[in-house]
Amino acid sequence: MEKKKLLKETVKHVDIKSFDATPIIDAMREMSFTSRDTASAADILQRMIKDTDCTIWLTLAGSTSAGGCMQVYVDMIKHNMIDAVVATGASIVDMDFFEALGFKHYKGSPWVDDKILRSLYIDRIYDTYIDEEELQKCDETTKMIADNLEPRPYSSREFIREMGRYLTKHSVKKDSLVQTAFEHNVPIFCPAFSDSSAGFGLVKHQWEKPEKHVSIDSVKDFLELTKIKIAAGTSGLFMIGGGVPKNFAQDTVVCAEILGNEVPMHKYAVQITVADSRDGACSSSTLKEAASWGKVDTVFEQMVYAEATSILPLIISYAYHKGDWKNRKTREWTKMLDK
Repeated sequence: MEKKKLLKETVKHVDIKSFDATPIIDAMREMSFTSRDTASAADILQRMIKDTDCTIWLTLAGSTSAGGCMQVYVDMIKHNMIDAVVATGASIVDMDFFEALGFKHYKGSPWVDDKILRSLYIDRIYDTYIDEEELQKCDETTKMIADNLEPRPYSSREFIREMGRYLTKHSVKKDSLVQTAFEHNVPIFCPAFSDSSAGFGLVKHQWEKPEKHVSIDSVKDFLELTKIKIAAGTSGLFMIGGGVPKNFAQDTVVCAEILGNEVPMHKYAVQITVADSRDGACSSSTLKEAASWGKVDTVFEQMVYAEATSILPLIISYAYHKGDWKNRKTREWTKMLDK
């Protein structure tokens, strides 16, 4: 089995602008089960977009970016549907920044012998392959960025902004989330930033520069995100998966109160997940459960139990073709945080 034969067909990212999902979402609204939940989620996102006071946060966990939804998130920023991103490090670095450097994800199989993949330096995400040698080049690029920065603690948001700045001069693929967010002053937070390809690069950076080096301050992440919540007031969450990004975004309400600021709970919330709530988690609690912690209001909330790549393009295509994003004011929260 040859490596080049396995890394042959690239994953192509869906373009929500190329089709109009309005008719199918409208039809789903009259159906049942996950279809009706999906239409409800689309309607709540529309409420967020049309609410002139609402700051919209996208939270990302899982591998939808590698699975073909990367352009969906880019278009959400380009078309002013989101004002901040909270994500896993893998979503931002191993998937998005990785492709911005010119590398690809490849269509594969979940039934392949993983020992063979390991011998060929191919990493697998279910039915998707990544060239490990290319991923290591991503590690090295992260290290190089860190090597050229002032040695001090950075929030992940600050460091990712420097990654975006680097891409404006060196990207191969121009339409990346990191670069687009940089250009539109949309902050990206990765509270567990080191749990990614960037982590390897930063470890090597600190190994070689033990006295003076760049570090990532996750507490500063929390503070900056809370500052956005305090300044925004009304907010809505559009969440893919759960975990650390979801909980981090929700916790800003509680953190603001601890800092002496009375802020409303997140007014709107949508979560698309395949997680189960019976283990006390549901990838960081159901939305109704989050209300008991004072994080999310339950008037406009919708859990959608589905694998995100199957319904996310429909919801965002619907929002795009409705066109209400054209009337939203841009928040550019990065400018506030950089002061």
